[in-house]
Amino acid sequence: MASAAIIRVQIENALAHRIPSALTPRPKVIRPVAPTGVAEIDRMLDGGLPIGALTEMVGPESSGRTAVALSFMSRVAQSGSVCAWIDVMDALSPESAAEAGIDLSRLLWVRCGAATGEAHSHDEYKFALPDKYMIPAPAKKGLHGGGCGGHPRNEVKGMAHAIGGLLHPETITPRGAEPQKQMHADRDTVAPRSQTHMPRTSFRPRPVKPWARIEQALRVTDLLLQAGGFSAIVLDMAGIAAECVSRVPLATWFRYRAAAERTHASMLLLSQHPCAKSSGELMLRFEPGRARRDEATVFTGIEHRVEVERRRFTETPANVIPLRKPPQRASVASWHSQSSWAGAR
Repeated sequence: MASAAIIRVQIENALAHRIPSALTPRPKVIRPVAPTGVAEIDRMLDGGLPIGALTEMVGPESSGRTAVALSFMSRVAQSGSVCAWIDVMDALSPESAAEAGIDLSRLLWVRCGAATGEAHSHDEYKFALPDKYMIPAPAKKGLHGGGCGGHPRNEVKGMAHAIGGLLHPETITPRGAEPQKQMHADRDTVAPRSQTHMPRTSFRPRPVKPWARIEQALRVTDLLLQAGGFSAIVLDMAGIAAECVSRVPLATWFRYRAAAERTHASMLLLSQHPCAKSSGELMLRFEPGRARRDEATVFTGIEHRVEVERRRFTETPANVIPLRKPPQRASVASWHSQSSWAGAR
């Protein structure tokens, strides 16, 4: 009776032209890393984020995920490479990206869900997801409740449209007066339906399925990874609820991992719930930021804390390889961001 080793060699020889080393596990590869720009995180990760792999950044709003991703993209863009940011919820602020040091001419910003055609305003003509597919916003606390409101990026959205409406005097109704019906003199003659011309301003977004925006982001990410040429790709799914993020098949993340390894691209996945599972090379868990109390009445910055929750392979300093798997040790790093008006401390 043939032994297991002989049978294994026979199977590998039979499948050598299709699947090389079918029954032999792949060797552990310590990937090169790229710095993030945050000294505390680079020290914890022994240099930075892995190149040619998928990195997950999980955490709630205002936890520092976007700040670390922008800092990493600025380092990649400064080296002369091209980056891409797939924005599922249209939450990226170009002003914040430019302030982080990113060369916007080397950044491809994909805004998923934006309507195409005759739309003029990005804020008005967009495909919006229902509230049940998004993560509910935290309760706002104003002056009477203490604390602060929601994320500053959400407060800026729609500001240009609101100011534009205030500048039109015909839309202003005097205080205390009831709105009057506007009578048009040209309503006596009605043109035939075939000759009626719809103005450009009457465009309205057509209804779309809630999953369409997420599917569009996944397809764009797949195209960019397979095409190559991008040193860093960020898939921002931070505003999507957990039940929708979990619907992404695991085969999708495995395909992203293989494509990133082939093209040597660093892919970052921003979310509030882990979803890549074993396809991710590194998973960072960000905790909610805390406001710094350097001054009693002035906001000076936020204290952040991040923990390495999962890491596939780590370099062993010793030459002896242990037979048993060493216990996983959680690494934690803390850093703080400072507001521009606080000045040097």
